[in-house]
Amino acid sequence: MSKLKLRPLEDEAPVKMTLDVPPATYRNLMAYAQAHAAQTGGKVAEPVRLVVPMLDQFMASDRVFTRGRKGRAD
Repeated sequence: MSKLKLRPLEDEAPVKMTLDVPPATYRNLMAYAQAHAAQTGGKVAEPVRLVVPMLDQFMASDRVFTRGRKGRAD
C-alpha cells in the first residue's frame, strides 16, 4: 500500500463535539485506523481520533479555502 496522508496522531486536549456518521463511514474509519496503526507502528486508534486530523488535512489541501484564509487570523 502507498503511504497514507494522515500524520501520526498528537495527544491534545480536545473540544467536545458530537458527530453522527453512516455505518459505512464508520467501517471505513475503522479500516483506516488499522492501516494507520500498521504504517506508524502504533496501536489502532479509536476512529473518532482520526476525524480531526483528516479534516485538518482536507482543509490544508483545499486551495480555494487556504487562499481565502491568507492574511486572516485564525
